[in-house]
Amino acid sequence: MQKLFSGIYKDKKVFVTGHIGFKGSWLVFWLEQLGADVLGYSLEPNTNPNHFSLLNLNCQSVIGDIRDFEKLSKVISDFKPDIVFHLAAQPLVRRSYNEPIYTLEVNIIGTAKLLEACKKVDSIKAIVNITSDKCYENKEWVWGYREIDPMGGYDPYSASKGCAEIVTSSYRNSYFNLDKYKIEHSVLLASCRAGNVIGGGDWSEDRLIPDIMRATSKNESVLIRNPQAIRPWQHVLESLSGYLMLGQKLLEGKREFAEGWNFGPNNEEIFTVYELIEKMKNIWDKINYKFLDDKSLKLHESKLLKLDCSKAFNILKWKPVWDIDTAIEKTVNWYKAFYEKNNILTFEDLESYINDAKKKNLEWATL
Repeated sequence: MQKLFSGIYKDKKVFVTGHIGFKGSWLVFWLEQLGADVLGYSLEPNTNPNHFSLLNLNCQSVIGDIRDFEKLSKVISDFKPDIVFHLAAQPLVRRSYNEPIYTLEVNIIGTAKLLEACKKVDSIKAIVNITSDKCYENKEWVWGYREIDPMGGYDPYSASKGCAEIVTSSYRNSYFNLDKYKIEHSVLLASCRAGNVIGGGDWSEDRLIPDIMRATSKNESVLIRNPQAIRPWQHVLESLSGYLMLGQKLLEGKREFAEGWNFGPNNEEIFTVYELIEKMKNIWDKINYKFLDDKSLKLHESKLLKLDCSKAFNILKWKPVWDIDTAIEKTVNWYKAFYEKNNILTFEDLESYINDAKKKNLEWATL
């Protein structure tokens, strides 16, 4: 395991914000398997169960608010990381309508404070800022968004992620300028936009897969708002392999990778919410659902969103490992094992993912 990604993470000090969240918990779990010395910085868990707590990891964990600049700066300065993965965020679209100021503060100002704190720590060689596919100005067209397309945001969440990308670009130009790399600074800064990630261990409120699994565990029907909405579904390990591969290139000092990147499924892996649920029901027949008339809530949600990942495919040489059917099967079986047998399949899923990546001779999995 420690030889993956050319063994770059073994004994590296890795700082991860938002490590207690769904995606963050999977990331720190994988980093521990890679032999990294991990310190996570996050708010307290806001769900019960919580994936991070279930894993019983050995990483250092600091409870703190990304907006607390003094505390954040001290933790980073004391730890002296080699690389930073920034995942801390208010991640929910619908919550952003109810708490717009909080969402903007966490996702925009929080990102700026993280980057500002990193400026003062000489040990840092790489920063990977994880935003969202919703950072793009969504015109609801059939083409996937490319990294050169404009940032936007209809709802407060999307706007906050578009702004976080602009802040990242500004810091790259102003403080981590590529023309001044190894002359005035030694930091390479990149940003990532992933599609809708699924996988075991997500219990976030008002999110499709957790809503389905919570309802199923109680023998209830889940209420579905937008059955025809189309999203770029992918297993959480797909996006993480992209982040880790990108981090590897930055740690190796390859400045051409210090920019924005999309990580999503192949075009043929795009499905509607309805199609996704039907595939899930084929695996776990206890799943039941009802359609909800959500027009009365008057909250805008995009109907069509796709990413163009040609840049990652062709330049970074990153490729998805699992098709959507495999991703759905792994996700449903994770929850099924948890609720019916109290088993945690996180390690088994990671091991399976890596073995399948080796079979495809993917660069990061080649030992």
